[in-house]
Amino acid sequence: MLRAALLGSAVSLVMAMPALAQDWTKSKWGPNDEIGAANYITPERVKAAAQLVKTGKTYALGIPVGADTPAYPPRSVKVTVVQPGQAGNHGIGPNQATYNDDMITGWVGVGSQMDGLGHLGVDHVYYNGNKIADFGDVSGLKKLGIDKVPPLVARGVLIDMAAYYKTDVVKEGTAFNTKEIEEAAKAQGVEIREGDVVLFHTGWLSLLGKDDKRYNGGEPGLGVEGAKYLTSKGVVAVGADTWGVEVVPFEKNTVFEVHQILLAMNGTYILENMDTSELAKDKGYEFMFVLGQPRFKGGVQSMINPVAIR
Repeated sequence: MLRAALLGSAVSLVMAMPALAQDWTKSKWGPNDEIGAANYITPERVKAAAQLVKTGKTYALGIPVGADTPAYPPRSVKVTVVQPGQAGNHGIGPNQATYNDDMITGWVGVGSQMDGLGHLGVDHVYYNGNKIADFGDVSGLKKLGIDKVPPLVARGVLIDMAAYYKTDVVKEGTAFNTKEIEEAAKAQGVEIREGDVVLFHTGWLSLLGKDDKRYNGGEPGLGVEGAKYLTSKGVVAVGADTWGVEVVPFEKNTVFEVHQILLAMNGTYILENMDTSELAKDKGYEFMFVLGQPRFKGGVQSMINPVAIR
């Protein structure tokens, strides 16, 4: 389903490009800005987020990742454990010190991940008007690298779309736009504010290990109009318990247009495969969100395990 959607949409992508044309190539934070919506995070907002902690309960939002974790093709990853310098099962030194090391082989964009601002653009133009010819390099991006992203500490908001649709797993192809987002938020008694991290719960991750084909074949998610709505609110990041955050099959004959709106046009980070199940179970609709991603120089994405604290 996914491949068919991509192939069908690709034919019409060039024709759809004028719809994307707008003055989005200049960041409101200046020509040298590389962190986008992370600029919304201020010391005052961090302190306000800390005030949301009432019980001290923590939630790991990242999922365990291994060779069997479904991923957007052709991505994959595996862990290899080795015992260097210990040939013949001999320890090191007279005290026989032994240890394990590990190597990760594969793609970074597997499992729970953050899309950096150098991940997806519009016709080779990325956030703040950066052209890939000027900053792209096989050894690492010269701009917009994942290492540039500061610690993301913010007020987190969970929008439970499974509860909104009264189902355990929201159907693939279901788009969340302004109407659905506002109605779900109102039903939960929460408000989306500037500087927030917004997460959607759909129940989609519950398919992992049970129906991987369906999990990879499509997903419910954010629609184009919904993405514009959230960026107009000034959110720092948008995430979901799905592999791509945006709705698939796509709403129109475009490919990952929501990614373009969030990343390239507004500098809003994308958080994929967030485990929101426990937060939804506890009706944790407002919380302190904390993320400090691995800072691989020039990296495009990063595997992450952010924490929600209530």
